[in-house]
Amino acid sequence: MEQHLSPTISRRTLLRQSACGFGLLGLTALLAKESQLCAEPQSIDPLSPKPPHFAPKAKRVIFLFMQGGPSSIDTFDPKPRLTRDDGKPLPFKRPLTFAEGDVGNLMRSPWAFKHYGQSGIEVSDLFPEVGSCVDDMCVIRSLVGDSVAHGGAVLQLHTGSNTFPRPSMGSWITYGLGTENQSLPGFVTIRPGLAHGGAKNYSSSFLPAAYQGTPIGNAGIKVEDLLAEPIEYLKNQGLTSEQQRYELEMLQKINRQHALGRTYNADLEARIQAFELAFRMQTEAPEVLSIDKESEATKKLYGIDRPETRDFGWQCLLTRRLAERGVRFIQCTHSTGASMWDQHSELVRGHTRNAQQVDVPIAGLLKDLKARGLLKDTLVLWGAEFGRTPVAQAGDGRDHNPYGFSMWMAGGGVRGGMVYGATDEFGYYAAEDRMHIHDLHATMLHLLGLDHQKLTYFYGGRFHRLTDVAGNVAQKIIT
Repeated sequence: MEQHLSPTISRRTLLRQSACGFGLLGLTALLAKESQLCAEPQSIDPLSPKPPHFAPKAKRVIFLFMQGGPSSIDTFDPKPRLTRDDGKPLPFKRPLTFAEGDVGNLMRSPWAFKHYGQSGIEVSDLFPEVGSCVDDMCVIRSLVGDSVAHGGAVLQLHTGSNTFPRPSMGSWITYGLGTENQSLPGFVTIRPGLAHGGAKNYSSSFLPAAYQGTPIGNAGIKVEDLLAEPIEYLKNQGLTSEQQRYELEMLQKINRQHALGRTYNADLEARIQAFELAFRMQTEAPEVLSIDKESEATKKLYGIDRPETRDFGWQCLLTRRLAERGVRFIQCTHSTGASMWDQHSELVRGHTRNAQQVDVPIAGLLKDLKARGLLKDTLVLWGAEFGRTPVAQAGDGRDHNPYGFSMWMAGGGVRGGMVYGATDEFGYYAAEDRMHIHDLHATMLHLLGLDHQKLTYFYGGRFHRLTDVAGNVAQKIIT
């Protein structure tokens, strides 16, 4: 197997002797290009752009994560048989589910489905605005995961593993391709969830720490509180730029002396790299994170003018601003204490509220990206860790279902206006063109010009990859 960069004994020895790791080189270039502190640089910035394995369809990824698990059979996978057999027992044995109690009979969708666009793809009344964009979307109705519980399922969706912490897909992509903007992080996650893995879902794990996600707030912080300071401690109120330059130069000298008599320290290098990036971000990030100069029409497009859509609308607008400035992987998470998609009961109340919060912003993002010419090389992925069962739970809810659920992709080399795969007539199992999470990851990497079998990293005595030892590219959905 091929690998990108992987630390070896010889590299470690070289770095020790030269005292010139990734961070030191980056700091030298930033602060004192005219006077190199390391006479003969031996390495490169880990975030510098890297060539893909082959010509890519997409340059970046936007992941819209609906934490908790929206019901596919109530959103993007209509089931006439379920409507006809409403209230009847499930005619086959149920698979393992998360909550075994309070299981009822088949329950029809409370929402009607309509045909949208020239493609005529059916979408429920929960997503009329997203439905208007179906001609740019590939709706995947045959996703399969391995976990019935949120923890394992969320971890697998983000990292490819449902048991052990592994690098997140954003980290793998940044590791494989670097970033196009050296003054911004390569991987940003906006208001990530605090539960079901928390920071592990955007961690670089055993990859160098330079590839981990940079969080903007978290799900427990309201947008109003983030507007003043989206990234904590980004501003330095006590020092001028010249003073910070002097401070960083002094820090570099101290770290260089520390490294002289020691083996290569990845954590130290990561800290130095973080200091450099923070220094550069002080100039560029405030402008990127501010939406004040956006037109009122744009803000309305994203739903920022409405209280129910303001929060997620801000996330989506910020996502577009980060995407057009070269950030490689951006994740928006819809998850707060009051808006999760985990409706074991009160399905109508919960899903209605949640969809009202995200429908307009998501459609606004897709339309804005398309109008700016960004959608063609931006892969947008929408979905969650699993779907929900066709049988009722607690009377008016649905349990977890990882055996057949829906996600959708748009832009970035994906065929628009198509449906890929199918579940059985009740919406319980993937029945046609089954797509495992590993296949989803393999397809995503392929669109970025990365061979999932070649994007590897040596750790713990073996080569690792996002797709582990599985994964097939869904060629049918690629233009």
